[in-house]
Amino acid sequence: MKKIIAIAAILTSTYAANAQVSSTATQTVNLNLSDAIELTFTGSGTATGTAVNLAFNTVNDYANGVTSAAQELKVRSNKNFTVTVKSSSTNFTYTGSTTPSPTMPVSGVLALKVTANGTSGTVASPFSTTAYSGLTSTNQNLISNGSRGGNQTFSVMYQATPGFSYPAGTYTTDVVYTATQL
Repeated sequence: MKKIIAIAAILTSTYAANAQVSSTATQTVNLNLSDAIELTFTGSGTATGTAVNLAFNTVNDYANGVTSAAQELKVRSNKNFTVTVKSSSTNFTYTGSTTPSPTMPVSGVLALKVTANGTSGTVASPFSTTAYSGLTSTNQNLISNGSRGGNQTFSVMYQATPGFSYPAGTYTTDVVYTATQL
């Protein structure tokens, strides 16, 4: 019997030496997200697109107008959004040799159409994917209810039709796009 007790004592001390001991620590990680939105031109990767130059070289250009290549913009937003568009001023700024400087209004001369819409939103009236609509110096809805995401793109083309009423020179305006979260 003494042998059995001795063997049991040896087994008990061996088991106690091999038993796993553990301890637990817990830490809370909070993600403090804020609303975030960014609108950039894909060609430049910034909020400032490259200059669009519309050259009027022939009588047909003056009679029919000139259109630009497609300009792609990208919205990154963690909420649904809208995009508005406007000209930065009522009239083009003139650079040239004519004095006094001619005044060319943006409205009735510069127009825009949406050529692609990957925002899952709706192209807002009066703009469309099939026809050009005039720009003004007042914000106009361009994209309604675009979906949140990291690569929501849309493309536009410009058309200028100044006619024959203005002398040679460079006429400039900025087109301003604004993305706003809903």
